[in-house]
Amino acid sequence: MATDPIKFVVLDEEDLEIVSTHLQDATVKVADVLWRAKEKRVVVALNRFDWEAATQQTPEYRRRRAALRFERVLSCKSRDVDPAKDDVLNLLAVEFVEEDAPAGVVTLIFSGGATLRLEVECLEGELADLGPAWTAAKCPDHPEAAQAKSKADNKAKTKAR
Repeated sequence: MATDPIKFVVLDEEDLEIVSTHLQDATVKVADVLWRAKEKRVVVALNRFDWEAATQQTPEYRRRRAALRFERVLSCKSRDVDPAKDDVLNLLAVEFVEEDAPAGVVTLIFSGGATLRLEVECLEGELADLGPAWTAAKCPDHPEAAQAKSKADNKAKTKAR
């Protein structure tokens, strides 16, 4: 069962939460993060995991090439990202914290502690699929999350006794 390519405009935190959900486990080459300072724009080319197809009654594991773009970006800073390497990062979430309305900070959070921090005049962006999907070898796994949930469940059961 094929799903249609997605395209979302991001203008508020609710929009960004939806985009973040679709981007969980996207892979990003460091070289595919483009900071266009004069244009006040950041563009990230990525391979997003198609969670919609993976959760169908007959799951399909696929990835799609996509672009995430933010406008009105005042600065782009990174932590634990080496711009000289051709590393591949695993995107976990995209968050926004409003600081001086409507300005704030967009943070792209990657596994292993790497982050991109974008200071923005306001929240304005877009996520768009760029082409057809291809088969992925497997569904991304989150053993840390499963372990944390299991510990919390055990703690709750022990407390209830």
